[in-house]
Amino acid sequence: MTKERRSRGWYGKMDKDGFIHRSWMKNQGFPDHAFDGRPVIGICNTWSELTPCNSGLRDLAEGVKRGVWEAGGFPVEFPVMSLGETQMKPTAMLFRNLLAMDVEESIRAYGLDGVVLLGGCDKTTPGQLMGAASVDLPTIVVSSGPMLNGKWKGQDIGSGTDVWKFSEAVRAGDMTLQDFMAAESGMSRSKGVCMTMGTASTMASLCEAMGICLPTNAALPAVDARRMALAHLTGKRIVEMVDEDLKPSDILTRAAFENAILANAAVGGSTNAVVHLLAMAGRVGVDLTLKDFELGGDIPLLVNCMPSGTYLMEDFCYAGGMPVVLNELGNHLRAAKTVLGGDISAYADGAECYNRDVIRAFDDPLKPAAGLRVLRGNLAPDGAIIKPSAATDALLEHEGEAYVFETIEDLKANIDRDDLPVTPDTILVLKGCGPKGYPGMPEVGNMPIPKKLVQQGVRDMVRVSDARMSGTAYGTVVLHVSPEAQAGGTLALVKTGDRIRLSAAQGQLELLISEEELATRRATWQPDPPHYTRGYARMYVDHVLQADKGADLDFLTGKDTRPVTRESH
Repeated sequence: MTKERRSRGWYGKMDKDGFIHRSWMKNQGFPDHAFDGRPVIGICNTWSELTPCNSGLRDLAEGVKRGVWEAGGFPVEFPVMSLGETQMKPTAMLFRNLLAMDVEESIRAYGLDGVVLLGGCDKTTPGQLMGAASVDLPTIVVSSGPMLNGKWKGQDIGSGTDVWKFSEAVRAGDMTLQDFMAAESGMSRSKGVCMTMGTASTMASLCEAMGICLPTNAALPAVDARRMALAHLTGKRIVEMVDEDLKPSDILTRAAFENAILANAAVGGSTNAVVHLLAMAGRVGVDLTLKDFELGGDIPLLVNCMPSGTYLMEDFCYAGGMPVVLNELGNHLRAAKTVLGGDISAYADGAECYNRDVIRAFDDPLKPAAGLRVLRGNLAPDGAIIKPSAATDALLEHEGEAYVFETIEDLKANIDRDDLPVTPDTILVLKGCGPKGYPGMPEVGNMPIPKKLVQQGVRDMVRVSDARMSGTAYGTVVLHVSPEAQAGGTLALVKTGDRIRLSAAQGQLELLISEEELATRRATWQPDPPHYTRGYARMYVDHVLQADKGADLDFLTGKDTRPVTRESH
């Protein structure tokens, strides 16, 4: 017997409530047979002119609709909050959980049988998946796709990565302000997300590795006609998934998360993947911990894309994209179901690499053992992370004196001082930038190199904070220190002049002072007053989990699949 569709509780009732649900939808011109029991597919769209990365999603929604109609479904598009990474203050990460709430409650409240998530910009993809996983209806992702390669003075330039490089060059006097401003227009030449392997492209790549989207979703440029075709095929497939009752809980298993960790290492993916995967796992009930990210520690870097390499996402696409990477990972991948119903290994079937300088063979990598490293010690009792593939090898084992910035305002006011008492061996420490402290855990962990050192040619230093950094960024940067300073973590107690030891190889981050001195400092420590005292931000500060738990809200972990039975009239 065929399971009755969820949408029949809205559109199948022959009473007052059914009349209301159908009649008001008919004012858009839908005929009677649209309500004949076919699957109702929600197209959850984060299109917004304030989120340039997602500005092409209005068009992709039409492609999804074509596929849904073709397969005999009824597509209905609906908006949710859109998070413009480059536009929002104080940080888009503050609102990731709000988007997840928006998605979850929209899916639950409306008469939908399945959902297509249209996202792309850094926080939209994980936020949408978190919300959809909590309702657990059949779900599939279509990403925005990357922009075309940036161009300036006859060379390719990459989102974010070259912004940081050019900015330091201007501060060092090696680049004119006129050239800096000229590069601005050439960097972002089309709709789409950052064309480096930043967080947006990382999350699209990991969605493919987890099998929650169709193959090739990660790398097809936003303006490539094949992405519209992919949207069409996705619309067709979601109708089939509803018939098969294939849900996120069937796909987002522990094996799928482990595949994402392995793939993140292979592509040189963003450190932000850590907090997003942890939060997503918390929604589907997978016991994923920070320690699990050590699984990727021995996986070599295969994708030669900025910031860990040379090329950009357009080149990655033309070289063969994620199917080639999955093929290279081969037996390292865990068996895991995908939205196509089969195993993830099928995504690599027939994969052929067309440029071995862009996607390396497993036995001829760009860098060996380049996955994220998890650090622990008295400075990070609950963990911190570092990205060796984007760091300076010589700094991955380092001991030096700390110079402490108590707040982001302290850093901005003093980083360019000519008399700042720092050397290339100094370890820069930034406090107050964790989930509670900023709030929202912004991408400021890749602190600028002090101007006096930039002018001497220094381009990297060890930096330690409770913040995140952009997936497009690079450097020997220790991130996500947990507990954060505002929560009373050891980071809050660090003083300028303290010595810190970093060992990426040993997974250690130690503050080299006595336990007695730490206890003395802790006895007098007080948290800073909160920056927000009302609205969602107040709720966020009161309930956000630490970075090692994914920075979700404590009352949103897990899922709620109970049917909604009460009517509005």
